[in-house]
Amino acid sequence: MSLLQFMVSIVLFTVLGFGIGFILNMILKTTWLPVVIAVGVVVGALVYQKIVPGVWDAIILGCGMAGTVGSGWTIATLRKKGYRMF
Repeated sequence: MSLLQFMVSIVLFTVLGFGIGFILNMILKTTWLPVVIAVGVVVGALVYQKIVPGVWDAIILGCGMAGTVGSGWTIATLRKKGYRMF
């Protein structure tokens, strides 16, 4: 994997995790359920496929998790400030 692919993957997975988490938070009206679902999907896929991620893969997956946690934090902040639709 080249450095350019690695950098694009980090941005892509972070934005993807944030976007999917934010949409799930709005639909399901729960704050941290998307984080639990994302962790379950990643761990389940790694265990089911018997994949041992390398260092680069772990960093990319960690950025995806950071995006998902960021979406939960954003929704919690918006709810605290009084936005009812969230």
